[in-house]
Amino acid sequence: MNVQENAQLPADLVTRLTQTNLRRTAVTNLSGVLQVQVPDGHAGLLRIDGKVQPLLAAGQYAFWRYGRQVEVALVDVRLQSQEVSGQEIMTRDKVTLRLNLHATYRFTDVLAAHALVQKPADYLYRELQFALRAAVGTRSLDELLADKTAIDSAVTEHMTTKLQGFGMALESVGVKDIVLPGEMKAILTQVVQAEKQAEANLIRRREETAATRSLLNTAKVMENNPVALRMKELETLERVAERIDKISVFGGLDQVLNGLVQIRPIN
Repeated sequence: MNVQENAQLPADLVTRLTQTNLRRTAVTNLSGVLQVQVPDGHAGLLRIDGKVQPLLAAGQYAFWRYGRQVEVALVDVRLQSQEVSGQEIMTRDKVTLRLNLHATYRFTDVLAAHALVQKPADYLYRELQFALRAAVGTRSLDELLADKTAIDSAVTEHMTTKLQGFGMALESVGVKDIVLPGEMKAILTQVVQAEKQAEANLIRRREETAATRSLLNTAKVMENNPVALRMKELETLERVAERIDKISVFGGLDQVLNGLVQIRPIN
C-alpha cells in the first residue's frame, strides 16, 4: 500500500482498526493514522495540506498522516438556531429599545460557506445585528408598536440578500422581546389611559345624544296625542309610587296627576 498516493485508508482496514475484536494481532504506532467518526446530521470538512477535499458523509474514516497534514472539521447540517440578544438600538425618534432576536438557518452548501468565510456562524450573527439595527433605526416607536412584524420582514429581506451565494439559508427569524426604558413605559401607560378615557367619553356623549333625541321624539308624539300623554303620566306616577310606602290622595286621582305633571302654564 502506497500511503503517499492515497491518504484515505480502505474501508475494510478502517473497520479492523476501529473494531478490536477483528484484529489478529495488536496494532501499534496508530499516531500516524487520523481516525474520524462523522455522526448523522453532520458532514466532515476534510483538508489535506490546507486544500479542501470532497465532503465526508456520515460514517467512519481514517487517513494516513505520514508526510501530510490532515484535518477534519465536523459541520452540523441540521437546522440550527442563532440568538442575537441584548441589542440596544435607538429608533428614528430617539427612543432606545432593547431587543432580542431569534433566527434559524441551515447550510445549503458547506464547501461554499467555508470557502468564502472563515466562520460562517459569526458572519451570520454580524449580519443579523446589522439587519436588526437597520430595521429599528429607520422606524419610529409608533411604527414599530403598530406593526410588530415589520422588523421580521425587514431582517428577512436583508438576510436573503446577504446570504445569497454563501451556502446558507435563513429558515425563520423573529423578534422575541422589545424592552422599553422605565420612563417610556410610564409615558405609554399614560397615553393608553388617555386614549381609553377619550373613547369612553365619546361613547357616553353618543349615548346622551341618543337619549336626548329619544326624549324629543317622545315629546313630539305626546304634544298632539292626549292618550299617549295620559299613559306617560301614569308611568310617572307608577315610578313615584315605587319609592313611597304610603300615599294619601285628596281631591281624586286627577288632582294628583294635574299636580305632578303640568305641560302648559295656566292662564
